[in-house]
Amino acid sequence: MVLNHLWVAFFAVGFLAALAQWIATGNADVFKTVVDGTFTSAKTAVMDLALPLAGVMTLWLGFLSVAEKAGAVQWLARLIGPFFARIFPEIPQGHPASGQILMNFSANMLGLDNAATPIGLKAMESLQSLNPRKDEASNAQIMFLVLQTSGLTIIPISIIAQRAILGAANPADVFLPILIATYAATVTALVAVALRQGINLLDRVILGWLGGLTLVIIGGVWVLATQLSRAQIEVFSKVTANVTLLTLIVTLLLIAAKRRVNVYEAFIEGAKGGIQTAMTVIPYLVAMLVAISVLRNSGVMGMIVSGFDIALRAVGWPTDFTAALPTALMKPLSGSGARAMMIDAMQTHGADSFVGRLSCIFQGATDTTFYIIALYFGSVGVKRTRYAVTYGLLADFAGVIAAIFVAYLFFG
Repeated sequence: MVLNHLWVAFFAVGFLAALAQWIATGNADVFKTVVDGTFTSAKTAVMDLALPLAGVMTLWLGFLSVAEKAGAVQWLARLIGPFFARIFPEIPQGHPASGQILMNFSANMLGLDNAATPIGLKAMESLQSLNPRKDEASNAQIMFLVLQTSGLTIIPISIIAQRAILGAANPADVFLPILIATYAATVTALVAVALRQGINLLDRVILGWLGGLTLVIIGGVWVLATQLSRAQIEVFSKVTANVTLLTLIVTLLLIAAKRRVNVYEAFIEGAKGGIQTAMTVIPYLVAMLVAISVLRNSGVMGMIVSGFDIALRAVGWPTDFTAALPTALMKPLSGSGARAMMIDAMQTHGADSFVGRLSCIFQGATDTTFYIIALYFGSVGVKRTRYAVTYGLLADFAGVIAAIFVAYLFFG
């Protein structure tokens, strides 16, 4: 029901915002802009997202099938089993969903979106097989998706590359702030959903895994900040993800071949489901992207930012970060839209300005909540999302607050 109300609200608010612009400024072209945007977004959903997704899905579901036949997914499931048994109590021990979820998170952390999405959709399909109410999101699916929307990213390759293109003196200087902000969003997501689902966060296994992960991240931040130059950090960011990905693929193929798996046939078997999954999500993508387009093209974002600016000035708070807010507001709605807002902020204010850097941190701190929920739930036919949207937005909010804090800490 939440998505239903939000979807209608996007159209209603967009229409009212366009109407307000027309009345206040006489700009009647705003209605044409909004309507043209709906057609463009519908085309984008099919031509730029669903069809390319079909190819990517075909590729990565093929590799995932090889991994399952080689026993790699089951091995990961056993490795992460004690922790996942606590935060995903609905998943039986050793179930392939655990390994698929871990592989999805790993790909996301390395900034490998093309690999993460197909694996994540496969994980959602596995979770749906355990779901007793097929049209309603299970606790495990909600935990998975809310953690997904928190957008934990260790290596923000695309953001660093874009900063380099736009002439930043040190393109990788947002690396550590992004890592801190996105980790804050992820921990908030995990704690909030765990409390809602009655999961014992004081369990020794949960504390051990979270404590260990926190120490690893702190240690990694310390090494990068003290042992490597900014230029070396940039090279590290560019190389690590792709080397890791290629190493993983080759290793999986060699392990499968050693275990006498017919690697080619296993790949083809898994790849067959890619196109079907991509076609299934088209209506959900069209519906969500068109609604977001109405909201964006009607000028709602500008009105919200102006409201924030006025309110903050009234209470005497600093407003130098508000120019970067369009990126933060757009990110839960559209990844490409947020990227455009980030680029615009850097072009307008400078890549090394406070606003330019903060917009980059916003871009890397969270993920596209509405797109992810529409894509993942749509792929398995879940219609009742329960509290997934609310808690996904809570994680986004935590990431935004953390991003503002670390931006002032590092660059203020």
